Amino acid sequence: MTGNILEKFFEHNNWANEQIIRACARLSAEQLDAEPTSATKGSIRVTLTHLVGQQQHYLALLTVPVEERRDSVPAFEDLLDVARTSGEGLLALAKDMDGKFPKDRLQTTDGYYADPWVVMLQVINHATEHREQINSMLTALGETPMDQDGWTFGEVTGALVPILK
Repeated sequence: MTGNILEKFFEHNNWANEQIIRACARLSAEQLDAEPTSATKGSIRVTLTHLVGQQQHYLALLTVPVEERRDSVPAFEDLLDVARTSGEGLLALAKDMDGKFPKDRLQTTDGYYADPWVVMLQVINHATEHREQINSMLTALGETPMDQDGWTFGEVTGALVPILK
């Protein structure tokens, strides 16, 4: 095994986010705004906007002093750009090539101190959970869900290859 495992997690996260955003961009407004029939809370549009907005928020938590942080909700048409920009920022932190990964606890805007690794873990878990909720909603709409697991990413990147006999 080569490379930084945390880096691979964030490469996968960025790839999977892009896949789900591109798939959802092809949906009609009615599909994007359809109320889910499962335990999922919020439509595809709401869930996807939340996923990307929180990723942007987590990057700010890791890189911007608490008094300078501003929450914003990205416009749906900007989701791919916002996901790429924040994803690249998080990937750079995961690589930590410039030594900018936070060393000290971070102050949240809602009254907590958090070790930086907790935020990085939350980025991955949060995105995975919401992508699967969106996949569930896609299935309920009769659309093909995205195949975004680690095996698929391994195949796409050439890290998982069949043994030829």
